[in-house]
Amino acid sequence: MYVLSNLFVAIAKVLDIGLSLYLWIVIIRALLSWVNPDPYNPIVRFLGQVTDPVFYRIRRWFPWTAVGGIDFAPMLIMLAIFFLQSFLVQSLLQFAQNLAR
Repeated sequence: MYVLSNLFVAIAKVLDIGLSLYLWIVIIRALLSWVNPDPYNPIVRFLGQVTDPVFYRIRRWFPWTAVGGIDFAPMLIMLAIFFLQSFLVQSLLQFAQNLAR
């Protein structure tokens, strides 16, 4: 059971790191949208390719996210990431602890 417990701990940690990295990508993309960066810059293109599919889905499901010229899609994504970190990651860690007993 310790092997399975360690597997769930590892999955939870990798998921937490991945969500944290994506959170920073969303924050950087939101900040870059204020300064109108060069669209041919490889970093800007990468950020767009990584975030645009998620932004598109959020904007399609919640059309009220772009109100008055302000896009609230990054904020909703950040809230979703915080929720996943506090619910899913913590649940996996607690499940792993219960398996180890």
